[in-house]
Amino acid sequence: MALPLASFHMHFTPTGSSWINQAERWFTSLADQMIHCGAHKSVQALVADIRAWAADWNTHPRPFIWTKTAEEIFESLARFCRCISGAEH
Repeated sequence: MALPLASFHMHFTPTGSSWINQAERWFTSLADQMIHCGAHKSVQALVADIRAWAADWNTHPRPFIWTKTAEEIFESLARFCRCISGAEH
């Protein structure tokens, strides 16, 4: 059973980014809002909910807005690197 894809418009993507980041973000929204938080009693119920979510997205599209500055992202990355440096694998 094929699922309908949501339609969305591509806009300027900052240098160093990829269109795939936006597609990944869309699927993360789907997973967060529909799959992880849902209680589906069957595969058919899950498919129906995903289709309804995608239809709502197409009717009321919401742009992805970057909320962190580059400095905030680099600081977060630096904190992560400090946490894992020296960790035994």
